[in-house]
Amino acid sequence: MRVIAGELRGRRLAAPDAAGVRPTGDRVREAMFDVLFSLGGVEGRRVLDLFAGSGALGIEALSRGAASATFVDRSAEVVAAVRRNLASVGLGGAESDGVATVVRATAESWIAGSAARFDIAFCDPPYDYEGWGALLAALPADLAVLESRRPVEVTDGWGVVRSRRYGGTLVTVIRAEPATTGAGARDPLPGAVPAVSGRAGHVHGGEP
Repeated sequence: MRVIAGELRGRRLAAPDAAGVRPTGDRVREAMFDVLFSLGGVEGRRVLDLFAGSGALGIEALSRGAASATFVDRSAEVVAAVRRNLASVGLGGAESDGVATVVRATAESWIAGSAARFDIAFCDPPYDYEGWGALLAALPADLAVLESRRPVEVTDGWGVVRSRRYGGTLVTVIRAEPATTGAGARDPLPGAVPAVSGRAGHVHGGEP
């Protein structure tokens, strides 16, 4: 694996030797960031990389100008691999500088105990993950990129922006629907396109 674009372009990333880790391939990662670019990009954004694996998604975002990235995974081997990858691409001091945060925890328990909010969240759990409903109900982000094998049932409060299949991986981009009243109201990301409420609907088949 390598960093696709940005300041760290071409730097190599190593996948951790841990059960259940399925690194996002370069081609799929590039397609994901192309979609994000069309929605306003990642520059200056606060990014959350759940089920972090190699940390490739968060590191790619930092390379492209994200303000910060938080990496969360329950595996000690994965957390160590993320830190190694940060160091190998020249971001060894990112944690001490406040640019990166690396946390060993389950996604659900970390979200429950955190007051942080993010502009973009990447969610790439194992394909047999069954906790999408609870995760999305609590996910503290304005935009989320989901990787799955089958369509994800999107909970109330989210709208599907785009859904496309790349081989065996379905990538679904969803956006939090702004509250119309009260303290929870928020503005959509700049450049965002209208979302469609409900389940990931039309899925394009095959490679682009």
